[in-house]
Amino acid sequence: MAGPIRIKDLVEFDGVRGNDLVGYGLVVGLNGTGDGLRNAPFTEEIMSNILERLGVNVSGEQFRPKNVAAVLVTASLPAFARAGGQIDVTVSAIGDASSLLGGTLIMTPLNAADGQIYAVAQGTIIAGGAVAQGDAAAVVQGVPTSGSIPAGARVEREIAFELGSLDQLRLALREPDFTTAGRIENVINSNYGRAVAVMLDSGTVQLDIGRTRAPSPAHALARIENLLVEPESKARVVVDQRSGTIVMGQDVRISRIAVSQGNLTLRVEEAPIAVQPNPFAEGETVVVPRTNAQIEEEAGFGLAEVPPGTTLSEVVAGLNALGVAPRDMIDILKSIKAAGALHAEFVVR
Repeated sequence: MAGPIRIKDLVEFDGVRGNDLVGYGLVVGLNGTGDGLRNAPFTEEIMSNILERLGVNVSGEQFRPKNVAAVLVTASLPAFARAGGQIDVTVSAIGDASSLLGGTLIMTPLNAADGQIYAVAQGTIIAGGAVAQGDAAAVVQGVPTSGSIPAGARVEREIAFELGSLDQLRLALREPDFTTAGRIENVINSNYGRAVAVMLDSGTVQLDIGRTRAPSPAHALARIENLLVEPESKARVVVDQRSGTIVMGQDVRISRIAVSQGNLTLRVEEAPIAVQPNPFAEGETVVVPRTNAQIEEEAGFGLAEVPPGTTLSEVVAGLNALGVAPRDMIDILKSIKAAGALHAEFVVR
């Protein structure tokens, strides 16, 4: 068991969700780290459009500044965001600008998937990287071509969603599971003393707002979201081959199995020898190749028995008894899974 968890941490309420926004804008005020206009002609186009909207006639002029950059601006409009509210935005360069440090984003409309403008972003960019450059070398730390503007966008349009008009509301489990969904149904019905929730499938529990007798759906959600439920989940082993990380769930079980593991090491060394003619003799120096090739097999740990584990600590103790490195442990777990002795979902990332 994972212990009691609040319902709000296990489910998403149907309709109570954010919406992604995106916009195309211009960053100015860079210290010579902007786009090269020959490589990014769209930067010149948007700069001309902005200047013309401000009443500056730039027709036929040649722009070659290095302190501007074209960017994409992204944000998430939270559920029930109201006009006038502020949200955070992320700014990312799309041209060949080397850094957005110290730049200012010019007023940029942010559109949703329906093409409507829901927010407008503007402000000073906080970039998370640094660049040190000399005549012959440069050092880059982090990603200076991407940054954020806290509270950098103001909401101009609200999402049309009337929570108060709903008669029924669905609770969508983040990790679908029939046992967890059934427990959520039982906890809600026990709290109200009558049948107000019903499990539709492993990922959905439907709430009847009318039977809750609450003044509004918001009141009903406020009552049930802090109810405690003990969730269930599939037994799962997750491994990351790049970092050698292994994560196991508490329900992982291993049947009794014998394991043997060893490594082959192939070593090839080149040690050429230079052969020179005798003193005062005619001839030339010749390089004679010399190769030393060896194959070594590590002794390993022989054939070891992994006893059946009924708890996570017993499984870990049995695997640790093999005395191998984490990366070798990943290969062993793959083989145990292939042998049918690892009773868990095996996920490789």
